[in-house]
Amino acid sequence: MISNTLHADIDNWTLTTPAARSTRGVVASQHRVAARAGAAQLDAGGNAIDAIVATAYALNAVEPWMCGLGGAGFMVIWLAKEKRAVALDFQGTLPGGIRLEDYPVDPERPRTPMGFPGVIDNANIEGYRSITVPGAVAGLDHALSRFGSRSRREVMTPAIQLAERGLFVDWFTSLQIGVCARTLARDPVSAAIYLPGGHPATPESRLKIPRLAETLDDIAEGGAESFYRGALAEKIVADLQAGGSRISCDDFAAYEVFEYAPMAAEHRGYTLYTPGEVSGGLRQREMLAHTLKAMPTPPETPTAESWLAYAEALEACWRQHKIRNGVLAPTDGHTDGHTDGENGACTSSMSSVDAEGNMVALTYTLLNRFGSGVTLPSTGMLMNDSVSYFDPRPGYPTTMAGGKRINSSNMCPTVAVKADEARFSVGASGGNLIMPAVTQVAALMMDFDMSVETAVHHPRLDASFRGSIRVDPRFDPATLSRLGERFALEIAQQTVFPKLYACVSAVARDPLSGECTGLNDPTQPVGGGAAPAPFEIESLGDAGPVVRP
Repeated sequence: MISNTLHADIDNWTLTTPAARSTRGVVASQHRVAARAGAAQLDAGGNAIDAIVATAYALNAVEPWMCGLGGAGFMVIWLAKEKRAVALDFQGTLPGGIRLEDYPVDPERPRTPMGFPGVIDNANIEGYRSITVPGAVAGLDHALSRFGSRSRREVMTPAIQLAERGLFVDWFTSLQIGVCARTLARDPVSAAIYLPGGHPATPESRLKIPRLAETLDDIAEGGAESFYRGALAEKIVADLQAGGSRISCDDFAAYEVFEYAPMAAEHRGYTLYTPGEVSGGLRQREMLAHTLKAMPTPPETPTAESWLAYAEALEACWRQHKIRNGVLAPTDGHTDGHTDGENGACTSSMSSVDAEGNMVALTYTLLNRFGSGVTLPSTGMLMNDSVSYFDPRPGYPTTMAGGKRINSSNMCPTVAVKADEARFSVGASGGNLIMPAVTQVAALMMDFDMSVETAVHHPRLDASFRGSIRVDPRFDPATLSRLGERFALEIAQQTVFPKLYACVSAVARDPLSGECTGLNDPTQPVGGGAAPAPFEIESLGDAGPVVRP
């Protein structure tokens, strides 16, 4: 049955987005300028790893609210010559000196995006005590040094140039700032940058993030060693401790990247590689297994029964996930009703492929939009709020503990391989929405032989064992009716904000023609794919006055 209607038919346009195509490789990102920074590495002779690292660093300057130096995440790499996949875990870690008493539960506050209790003063999602040791720089530096082909300086030059130029404010940027204005106002540095005059920055201006370009330049020179054990580490930790964080220099020095063989899931002749049980990968594997059992031989095109199989599979894997995380009892046959963190508010995902067939999926995040809301004064780094990944109550699998690493995430960067050739890479942003969106796009390509462009544009549903499922009204009436027989439905249009079906980035490569295709979700007005071309900062335009804190 239809239980309620949200955002149904409120925008009177059809959202589509163009795909980038090239036999020399492509990059897809939530910001097309960052994708161009990555594609420039391909144009200069670099590989897919060079491209993804350049894209990730460039996002610090053009999409700082989603990810950056103060964040953490996962990467999956397909190495074409070696015919093997590699996963990198560069998730954040809690301070060694963290104390549960710093996070007293407040039953009046809403749950965190991960479903854990809120605490007094939002200390686990806002401000200095919500910050974990960030893994992003370690992860990007590890990927580049192990599998890239260009120097750190070459790969990071576009990001440095963009940071020196400043963040160009369009209407979408103003929206991101406005949504988080209250959190940003709590931190004087962030408020000075993003709320000039006490109000969200207006379109046609440019925001200069103080010392961000210098910090990126320092990383280009000294890499992860300086960031975690050198002069940069000292500056970062001094700022953190001055703001009340318990993170120490020892915590930074102890940080390490985990490189390992990724989790594999077999589906209709494909092998899908993900970062495994600490990511959304286990739920993806479980969802595909349920789908295969319910739909052993798919029809030529998706039917109402196909979508019922997808919805039931998502419900089943999410129920198991909530049991594993301790937010649902094994004997509980109903949802916990949790719906927080489901508006696509966080994270950035990007994918790349080169002419040799190397392929990468990278997802990294500050967790919430603008993370903790804290910008460190000495480095210009916007910091995560990943303490909210942990339970503030004792005795649970994800309970806070000194030095503990994030061990449960929705991020699900995926590389799909068939006959020893990487065929497509897909990832998404959007909290609880990520795994359902990524897995549906992948399933449509594998079950129905859709192109990546068709699959990304296809209507999606969202299900996470919460008492109802959300469906796009673009589904045909027969599908809506069949789903309504089994579930309470929320009919919700796909919109720019809130993003109710995640924000997908994907690339694909045809092994016969060598043509590569890349695109970002049609709901992301600043996203896009990019084909190899030189990166020219002058061509980006420079409209509007510079707003300096």
